[in-house]
Amino acid sequence: MEFNLIDFLLSFLDLTILDYARAVWGDQPWLEPLLSVAYIVVIATIVLLLVFVVGWTERKVLARMQDRIGPNRVGGRYGMLQMVADVVKMMTKEVIIPAGADKWAYLAAPVVSLTTSVLLFAVLPLAPGVVGVNLPSGIFYVMAISSVSIVGLLLAGWGSNNKYALLGAFRAVAQLVSYEVPLMVTLLVPVVLAGTLSLVTIVEEQTIPYFFYVPLAGIIFFISILAETGRSPFDLLEAESEIIAGFHIEYSGMYFGLFMAAEYIAIMFMSALFASVYWSGYNLFGLENLILANGFALGRPLGLAVLIFKTAIIFFIFMWVRATLPRFRIDQLLDFNWKLMVPLSLVLLFVVVLLNKAIDVYAPGITEFGRMSIHLLSNILIGFVTLEIMRRQARRKREAAEGPGDGWRLEPVLAESGEAHLAHAD
Repeated sequence: MEFNLIDFLLSFLDLTILDYARAVWGDQPWLEPLLSVAYIVVIATIVLLLVFVVGWTERKVLARMQDRIGPNRVGGRYGMLQMVADVVKMMTKEVIIPAGADKWAYLAAPVVSLTTSVLLFAVLPLAPGVVGVNLPSGIFYVMAISSVSIVGLLLAGWGSNNKYALLGAFRAVAQLVSYEVPLMVTLLVPVVLAGTLSLVTIVEEQTIPYFFYVPLAGIIFFISILAETGRSPFDLLEAESEIIAGFHIEYSGMYFGLFMAAEYIAIMFMSALFASVYWSGYNLFGLENLILANGFALGRPLGLAVLIFKTAIIFFIFMWVRATLPRFRIDQLLDFNWKLMVPLSLVLLFVVVLLNKAIDVYAPGITEFGRMSIHLLSNILIGFVTLEIMRRQARRKREAAEGPGDGWRLEPVLAESGEAHLAHAD
């Protein structure tokens, strides 16, 4: 195939640039390494630039939810350049390294956090045929890389030579390790339904989004990614009302900015991952594979737009939760995970495996809608049983706290400042 400038430029628009390059220079040994490096550079640049957009959007949305205006000075009436101003401020601020700090650990922590967040995008399918690496074990890759992010928090707490930073890091690790369990268990539910560890195949198999199969697993997964990204109400990782600012209290300037960028990038990936494994990713009723008569792959830009739209909705829910719910205590946070989320997610996975196998054996010709209905009914039943167990436990705790009696309760004592006398006179 001969190189043609028009076709080359069009391949940018329909996201077939990688296919075009392989068709023209496919026999060159340098092509694949060059394409891999180019893809990494492009994706890393885009997600880092998106931090500006996402950060500004969150500040405006939270302001509206809290009856404020939000950024409205830098960059016009909408404050469009507020995040740019913040980055310039961070880059010009003095970086102060604590005396006695372990410099290697101190300086490596923000780099590790940012790198792990960006590396997650390597296996995320953005559109049909548009993926960095289509690993057969893409889900395992996500689990492994997301676990490495904990190392950055430990390095920050230990390397800062600050007891509060170290305590904040320990609390953060306790939270992240705890909520990784239900996250990974509910991430295995789509794996069982699709019969593969490949993220690309999981997206392609969802003629009906898996959230309609197992809504409880989807809700648990969403709560887990809230906790994994340190978002409210699980933001004890850096809660100034708890232990000052947590593990990054000793970081200033752009080193703190790297932690902030890593958090936003992780939120973007987790939102996109939730959209991919539970909401069918870039699928749009088959339009994502649309190719025009002139060969223009219109479906790929459509698929990318659909994935961005779904990711934006999920991120909006992130912001909504942050503006609505109060912060948990650490004991409440861990109790909620180990006493409810973990056992419920294990039960859901066990039931999905059994039902999926039973359907394959006893009803191999069932339609996809029928398969979805069976899984949905089992999810509804598990949900009702869980709510009943929680209701009974709450009643037992309430009765134990009130103590035995015949139902009579003492009325609250009125305040001493004359209120009792006034009430008696009335």
